Amino acid sequence: MESPNNKVAGDQSFVAGILALIGRVLLAVSIPLISFYVLYLGFLFLRDSNAPREIIVLIAIIWGVGGVGLLYWVFNWLVEKLPDQWKGRLLPFVFVGPAIAILSWYLAIPTLRTFYLSLFGRDGPPEGLSFIQQISSAAFVGFGNYASVFTQDLMVEAFRNNLMWIIFGSTFSVIFGLLIAVLADRSSFEKLAKSLIFLPMAISFVGAGIIWNFIYEYRPEGQTQIGLLNSIVTSLGGTPEAWPQWVAISPWNNLFLIVIVVWLQAGFSMVLFSAALKGIPEELLEAGRIDGANEFQIFFRIMMPYIQGTLISVWTTIIIFTLKIFDVVWVMTGGQFGTHVIATQFYRQSFTNRNSGFGSAIAIVLLIAVIPVMIYNLKRFREQEAF
Repeated sequence: MESPNNKVAGDQSFVAGILALIGRVLLAVSIPLISFYVLYLGFLFLRDSNAPREIIVLIAIIWGVGGVGLLYWVFNWLVEKLPDQWKGRLLPFVFVGPAIAILSWYLAIPTLRTFYLSLFGRDGPPEGLSFIQQISSAAFVGFGNYASVFTQDLMVEAFRNNLMWIIFGSTFSVIFGLLIAVLADRSSFEKLAKSLIFLPMAISFVGAGIIWNFIYEYRPEGQTQIGLLNSIVTSLGGTPEAWPQWVAISPWNNLFLIVIVVWLQAGFSMVLFSAALKGIPEELLEAGRIDGANEFQIFFRIMMPYIQGTLISVWTTIIIFTLKIFDVVWVMTGGQFGTHVIATQFYRQSFTNRNSGFGSAIAIVLLIAVIPVMIYNLKRFREQEAF
């Protein structure tokens, strides 16, 4: 029979263990909050400080890199002090926790805020009112902005143009990237060829738009042609063509803009396809040749099925990019001549027309359009990891 003293000691030990666990959990919660608060104070200082720019840059580097390193060290130290069962549960959050917090603050919360703004008219929700008063005011239009998104002529035109970007931009980027990868792998100048094809990826999209403005440049006949296309035409004895007029013919002018993105993205897809092709066992290709298969049969019946996962991943990635295309269109035409896309319409409505409700609705529609492709991509990655 257990003695009363042992029972009391056991109860005291149990209570002490519970209190210790609670203390550790509170410590694990409070220290990260304090760390985030310190980082937030540093952000406020950098934003509002009148100190010399060199000092602000130095503090930003030390505060940013050192602060994140300290944050991870504190998290790991605290979790290591917890019991084993809690350690196993919390340790993964040491690494993904800060990323989740940053994504929530800079992505999830702004997305919810944008959706809320999209339910109101041009000037957004009235200030100084409660949530109930705001949604009861005349400024609240519900899903009226979304109805306008799918019925306005300019938006219908933007959807049509984005569809052209998806069909032609992503398709030709993948086709050219794959062809270059296959041909370059058999060339004695493989490294040089791939470097030249990949080089446009180092150029910003604004820079690419400016470059292609010069390529399409037209001067009246008799003047020196500074545009690349017309320089080639005149050097071959032809007459210069007014390429900018072609850029003004809707909807085919979008193809002149899509060429720019194909020029940029072909190098991206080439690199990934080249890596995938090099992963095909040489014995498999040799077996196909021994069985009498020609190079076209080897390409379509061996190579293509083998790199199918990479092909789909690259294609969907470029589709996401073409859905969000903005820079090239804005630099080349500013959305004129029937070249508006969803992103340029969002910019135009939000910052030119100052229609925050309609602009926010366009942003949400663009986000929803991208989500299914992202989910499909993530599903593919998960399947490949499981395989």
